[in-house]
Amino acid sequence: MSAAGQNGPMQLRDIATADFDAVIALWDEAGLTRPWNPPAADLQRALDTSTSTVLGAFVDGRLVGTVMVGHDGHRGWVYYLAVTASERGTGLGRRLMQAAEAWLVEHGAVKLQLMVRESNAAVVGFYDRLGYTDADVRVLAKRLD
Repeated sequence: MSAAGQNGPMQLRDIATADFDAVIALWDEAGLTRPWNPPAADLQRALDTSTSTVLGAFVDGRLVGTVMVGHDGHRGWVYYLAVTASERGTGLGRRLMQAAEAWLVEHGAVKLQLMVRESNAAVVGFYDRLGYTDADVRVLAKRLD
């Protein structure tokens, strides 16, 4: 199947509240959700501000990919890049990253950063092929909820 989809052209657009169930199902399928991090809350937070969004790729109305993108005025961040199993290897992940990069450029960000869980080492090769490099940065975190 091509990134355009087996049944029709791909549509790329911002996710809407009506898409939440499909988005969460895709994120579950891709292994991106964690019990301590409610995905619906992440979706809502991303849509509630002009500094972030979630882009969705749709074929014949069916969600086949997502990428969450946002920025702080300087640095952009990407989260929740997910492609349904039937579309993996078609170039859709690359197209979603290109769309995220374009969104960030349009919104004035000059750098894009992303985090990959140590347990998801297989995806590092994907980002290597897209020109991303290890930033030699340690990421620290603290839960505030």
